[in-house]
Amino acid sequence: MSLETPPLARATMLIRRPIEEVFRAFVDPDITTRFWFSRSTGQLSVGNTVTWFWDHYGVSAEVFVKAIEECQRIEIEWPTPVEWVFTSRGDTTFVEIIASGFTGSDDEQVAQALDSTEGFNLVISACKAFLEHGIELKLVTDKNPYAGDNNGD
Repeated sequence: MSLETPPLARATMLIRRPIEEVFRAFVDPDITTRFWFSRSTGQLSVGNTVTWFWDHYGVSAEVFVKAIEECQRIEIEWPTPVEWVFTSRGDTTFVEIIASGFTGSDDEQVAQALDSTEGFNLVISACKAFLEHGIELKLVTDKNPYAGDNNGD
């Protein structure tokens, strides 16, 4: 059996904050580092490449910013396409994150999509907790808390 449609990763969440605040949380690393990655070489802006670091895991990723539509949409290459769509619902914001362009065999593409779905759901949930309640859940770090440990405890 082969795939008829390439797999997508999708995460959605209603965040009870105004769209300007939610949008900024994903563009401004001073906020994003409170719920996702450890640090960044800069803010997202069209045509720029920034590096995101997950210090706990000892990894980083280069992110190329393809498009930003203020308070509406962000599109990056990381290394596959990822898009955020923001929809205002009064004082709340509905956020949808879609990752696509997975490569490899059908099984590998599905595995990548599932992994990305899980990851983006952690990110969007952590963002919600931080923006709505000021709580830093550390979901991304706690997903694999012993990754930086060499002793296997």
